[in-house]
Amino acid sequence: MGNPGEFPDPATGSAADTADRRSLRAGLVGGGAVLAACAGLVLYGVLNTSGSDSQAEQRSPTASVTYEVTGEGTADITYQGRSETGQATVVTAATLPWRATVKVPLGQDPVVSIVLDKKGGQARCTLAVRGQHVQSATAAGEFGRATCTGTLPTQDKPPSG
Repeated sequence: MGNPGEFPDPATGSAADTADRRSLRAGLVGGGAVLAACAGLVLYGVLNTSGSDSQAEQRSPTASVTYEVTGEGTADITYQGRSETGQATVVTAATLPWRATVKVPLGQDPVVSIVLDKKGGQARCTLAVRGQHVQSATAAGEFGRATCTGTLPTQDKPPSG
């Protein structure tokens, strides 16, 4: 057959040598197909980046809302966040004091509700929209409850100046 790594002469090569050449060609063709697929995916990702930006722009405008619960002990806290469907976020047995600032879609009502545990005590919820205090309420006693709500406009108003 000659030196290792050399291909046999097709006219004098054996059936095994021909099978090896076919296997090598199939591997090269398969590898080329994989490289072409990878290149296609990379190009798709590069060319499709403008599509993801337009999807982000189509989201509802939001307002910054700060929820705060003060007191001692723990409380179950439910609040409205970025969900455009109105689905609330629940924090179970949150250690007080607790605070969260989230984006709430305009047109949704920001709300925070607290429920004390069986140990009772006292806790106060407050709600601020864009840094402006909107409402506060106090929960007291065993399984005491309080809710703070606000209203956001349906469209973002331009800043007055």
